[in-house]
Amino acid sequence: MVTALSNIARRILNGCLHNVQQRLPHWCLLCGAPGALAHVCEACEADLPRVPRSRCAVCALPLAAGAVCGACLMRPPRFDRVAAALAYRFPADALIRAFKYGGRLALAQPLGEMLARSVERDVDAIVPMPLARGRLAERGFNQALELARVVARRTGIPLIPSACRKVLETPPQAALPWDERARNVRRAFVCDVDFNGRRIAVVDDVLTTGATLNELARVLRKAGAREVSGWVVARTLPR
Repeated sequence: MVTALSNIARRILNGCLHNVQQRLPHWCLLCGAPGALAHVCEACEADLPRVPRSRCAVCALPLAAGAVCGACLMRPPRFDRVAAALAYRFPADALIRAFKYGGRLALAQPLGEMLARSVERDVDAIVPMPLARGRLAERGFNQALELARVVARRTGIPLIPSACRKVLETPPQAALPWDERARNVRRAFVCDVDFNGRRIAVVDDVLTTGATLNELARVLRKAGAREVSGWVVARTLPR
């Protein structure tokens, strides 16, 4: 009960802070320029790292030639395609960490808007990547849900916030070697909605190996989805 009340209180405070911040002049979080209407000024947003134009049509990794990378051809993932607004490199990574781990909830707005401008509006519904109950209580909000709310408002695509749940408390993917991440999220999700014949976009902050998206896509397909897209603010790229 104490945890639940603490979680509710934190969400209320974050919501109030977000409303106040939307009505006050901002300073760009990257260059410090005063008077910006958003948390990232236009000049800094234009300089943020982007995914390359030549990229795999499925997983969005850089591609020298062709349409689909060798890995996706050899082992096609359960999702159909990935759309990413940014490359997960400095300073985009710093913005996302400030949002996700630093409690800067107001950053959901500019990050969500960048994502909304980067996607094709060819889906029937948006689903946020679920967060396990313990992690939600610890953080106070689901960063994927906050982003999805912005994307849904900007695109007009229906958001189904509670369609899927994460039922297993798993270690953070970022703390695990790449080859262990698929095993870590196996059977971690359930879907409570019949998505028969519908095209679903899963919104999240970062895509690295794609293991989490792949597992949720498996569950969504089991629930009837005919297409699953991953919409992420940033894609991790090879060094």
